[in-house]
Amino acid sequence: MNSLSLNESITSGCELDEHSSRVDSRAPVVLHTRVVTGAGGGPEKTILNSPRFLERSGYRALCAYMHPPEDTGFEVLQQRAIQWNAPLISIPDRGIRDLSVFRRLLDVCRTQNVAIWHAHDYKSNFIGLILRRYWPMHLVTTAHGWVKFTLRTPLYHWIDRVCQRRYERVICVSEDIHEMCLRHGVKPERCCQIDNAIDVIEYQRTLSPADAKARLGIVPSRLVVGAVGRLSAEKGFDLLIQAVANLRAAGFDLELVIAGEGDDRTRLERLIAAQPEPARFRLLGHRDDTPAVFQALDVFALSSLREGLPNVLLEALALRVPVVATRIAGVPRVVRHGENGLLIEPGRVDELTAGLQEVLTDADRRERFAQSGRETIEREFSFDRRMRKVAAIYDELLGRVPSAKVEAT
Repeated sequence: MNSLSLNESITSGCELDEHSSRVDSRAPVVLHTRVVTGAGGGPEKTILNSPRFLERSGYRALCAYMHPPEDTGFEVLQQRAIQWNAPLISIPDRGIRDLSVFRRLLDVCRTQNVAIWHAHDYKSNFIGLILRRYWPMHLVTTAHGWVKFTLRTPLYHWIDRVCQRRYERVICVSEDIHEMCLRHGVKPERCCQIDNAIDVIEYQRTLSPADAKARLGIVPSRLVVGAVGRLSAEKGFDLLIQAVANLRAAGFDLELVIAGEGDDRTRLERLIAAQPEPARFRLLGHRDDTPAVFQALDVFALSSLREGLPNVLLEALALRVPVVATRIAGVPRVVRHGENGLLIEPGRVDELTAGLQEVLTDADRRERFAQSGRETIEREFSFDRRMRKVAAIYDELLGRVPSAKVEAT
């Protein structure tokens, strides 16, 4: 890939040269790299939001995604890149034998003078180690956690562990992932915890509950439980459907909405079709307006069996939505039981049903949770705060004056 074709492969709200002009031409370049299928997941929000925040710390960031050539879901990421003004580099990837991926990414490193390779999964970790032999750059990776398991997952996880031990810095998005990386041999001085975070300016309420419900075709007086995420078995949406069915059977005027797409859709559709009133259970599919969906909810339910620290949980709290969430991984670090939400044990339909009922029947408690949740995000999980910590890691590796203090726990 030559320089011209590289520029043509970059999607952003403006041309690459225009974007670069807003940052000092001498600014170090960070290349975020990741494999993606479809529209991706929570890490994509972190990656595509990073360039505009890193500019404030004097860095120019690019986002290179390896993806199946015919995957139409990549168009969703291109639209997000335009929305967030993130330079997005498309790297068509036909699988393990496609060596052109290495050549294209090496060309990106050379033509863009990449100083920091920031990987976000096992494959980008592996490629970074290989390419550093041909281009001098520092290696940083973010461990987002493993939530979806297939027959190949043990192999991928092994590759991830081996590569992480060779990276100069490993950023973990939750406490349990930090502990896991240390157990797997990452040196403590190279491993730090920087929690996921969100843009608190972007995630502010703009709609009344009645207006938000009207957008979804729901009458204002009806209670709404909702969730947002990939339709995948580890999200526990089948348990959520059953919990809402239990409440419906108990007489609650209640509706469930779930925004997202995934390979578990068919199974969930069958579960919904078996309900006495299937119209009260709606799979909304992929939505570009998830903040509006959140604002229609009386309770946000995180029914996941496995997670790291999910962005959707932070988004719900930022938008003042009361939360009932499973007590897993980094979730208890955000949701303080009885203070800004309720925690339940994963895989327990009875606890999920009881938790939802407890919040739905107490409007005053919902208001307290909503206010406390927003305060938690503003105080501890703002994206600007997070990216200053990330920039401080880059500063340390490059020998620059630190722009922020990095917290290791």
